[in-house]
Amino acid sequence: MAYPLDQEKWQRVRQMLERQNLDAVVVRAPDNVLYLTNYWTMKGYDLAIFPREGDPTLLVIEPQFREAQRSAWNKDVRFFPFYHPKDPRPPMIRAVEMAVDVLRERKLSRRVGIELSQTSQICDRMVGEPTVYWQGFYDAFRAGCNEIVDAAPLLSELRMIKTSQEIERMRLANELAAIGMEHARDNIKPGMKESEVAAMIEGHIHAKGVGYKDKVEMARAFTLVWSGKGIATFTATSHRPVIENEPTLVEIWVCADGYWTDLTKNLCPGRLTPEYNRLLDQLLKIFGDAVGCVRDGAPLGEIDRIIRAGIDAAGYPGQPSHPVGHGVGARAHEAPYSHQAASGVMRSGMVLAIEPGIYWGGGGGLRLEDNFLVKASGCEKLCSYPDDFRR
Repeated sequence: MAYPLDQEKWQRVRQMLERQNLDAVVVRAPDNVLYLTNYWTMKGYDLAIFPREGDPTLLVIEPQFREAQRSAWNKDVRFFPFYHPKDPRPPMIRAVEMAVDVLRERKLSRRVGIELSQTSQICDRMVGEPTVYWQGFYDAFRAGCNEIVDAAPLLSELRMIKTSQEIERMRLANELAAIGMEHARDNIKPGMKESEVAAMIEGHIHAKGVGYKDKVEMARAFTLVWSGKGIATFTATSHRPVIENEPTLVEIWVCADGYWTDLTKNLCPGRLTPEYNRLLDQLLKIFGDAVGCVRDGAPLGEIDRIIRAGIDAAGYPGQPSHPVGHGVGARAHEAPYSHQAASGVMRSGMVLAIEPGIYWGGGGGLRLEDNFLVKASGCEKLCSYPDDFRR
């Protein structure tokens, strides 16, 4: 979607380049290309060169040239051949060579930041086949520049604090997640397969989300669904049936034009059993205590400490095995991360996923997860679908 230039973001990036004495930063990860240019690449071959001064340069495969010109904030958009009859090499090699040429052309090759330490990478719009780095990528910039610096942690730190435009875009993704869950709540039936529930949610969000409010161009949902004793820590959705009077747990990511949610929501056809009522009450109390600590200046590790202490007191020591707090934005999982060794603090403008979970031996259990915008004196829940899912 052709959003207006996020001046606040570009100013922050230029200030970072000035502090680090960098001529430019070159990015290939689709989420960083999106972050810097507003262009969400169809395939991960494209690169963006963001200089300390002047307009960024975006390099894209030829079939995406017009799309990139339409959606990118920068005016300098160039293409490289996706297929070249005289050059049988893969297109990503032509892209890297072109990027090095641009740095030389623009006299930006003194001190350059590239992504040297990516721990994860979000997918491009094709989703199923993320493209990553290879030795020749790094070697090309080392040979073509006087000095190379790792830009990955610098961009990660910038991305922790969302601009007002980013928050608006994340609200849209959370609205679509609520629409998908409400549709499932109204249509789920005992005996349906977990995979049918997943397909129902994902299909509905894709159908409603493309063109949503004339603000979303591409919307996709990705789910993991488990019901009853199938509920566990991050296993695959299966053909198990939905169980009446027990939770069906939905791990749901929604992406709206490159900005994500990371949520865990629950459904129940019927009335929860007494043991699940007790578990939900326990988990809602723990969740509320953790959310209550979220505010500007609070220690990042406090979320993890409160959740694990509460779960321990509820009689489930050592749970959950998964992390319970992290940032969300142009990735579903990004910095900052709440763990008890974390030294940082929460800051206004962060969006944090908070996700306590309790799992029973032999199968079953619950997880709750929402995304919260950190504010000066508290936080704002971004998804309207309720955590107390009893009706």
